[in-house]
Amino acid sequence: MGRVDSKVVVVTGGARGMGAAFARKLAAEGAKVVITDVLADAGQAVAAEIGDAARFFPLDVTDEAAWNHVVAQTESAFGPVSGLVNNAGIVHVDPIEKLSEADYRTVIDVNQVGVFLGMKAVIGSMRRAGVGSIVNISSTGGLIGYSNILGYVASKWAVRGMTKTAAQEFAADNVRVNSVHPGIVATDMVAASARSADIAANQPIARPATPEELANLVLFLISDDSSYSTGSEFIADGGFTTE
Repeated sequence: MGRVDSKVVVVTGGARGMGAAFARKLAAEGAKVVITDVLADAGQAVAAEIGDAARFFPLDVTDEAAWNHVVAQTESAFGPVSGLVNNAGIVHVDPIEKLSEADYRTVIDVNQVGVFLGMKAVIGSMRRAGVGSIVNISSTGGLIGYSNILGYVASKWAVRGMTKTAAQEFAADNVRVNSVHPGIVATDMVAASARSADIAANQPIARPATPEELANLVLFLISDDSSYSTGSEFIADGGFTTE
């Protein structure tokens, strides 16, 4: 028996990096997984690798109608949604005085509005399932400030607060909502950043996390093992924010 047998979980940004690791881990532990992304070829490849327990549906998380379509497709394929991992996210690097309004709004639309639309889209399906767990991927940037990524930090702080409000609103429907706050994770995006490597080298656990380590935490939150946790922040940052 797997830890998430009978769960039907939608994972956004599931075509690569942490999202792909989440999808693989959840499927390995018994869930039916719907992988969504704007990267269709990569997303389809992950779903094909997992096999019959997975589907790929294209999704722009800023599009409410597309969200509703994904939920309908998921219910048709596997039944009502009982898990959502809001993982899709982007970052734009610029100091505030050089940051354009358009670039700022693009980050907010994906990282913040996308989470709102996802929670809104799945709550009806979770009521039909009779149970639900929503995991919103925030960041240490939702706990502290970082220079040159204002939109990212603003969106990740917002996700933290949105999680708490949703936890209060959805509890009566037996739906839990928690946020995860990763530090440096060894993905392709991080590998290209020398600054990220320097940060990881100077924290108490002096290395980046692997995507699989974050997947273990997401698995815990989607599973019934975390049945008394809602509205909480789960930090996985190698001790970075202890300093």
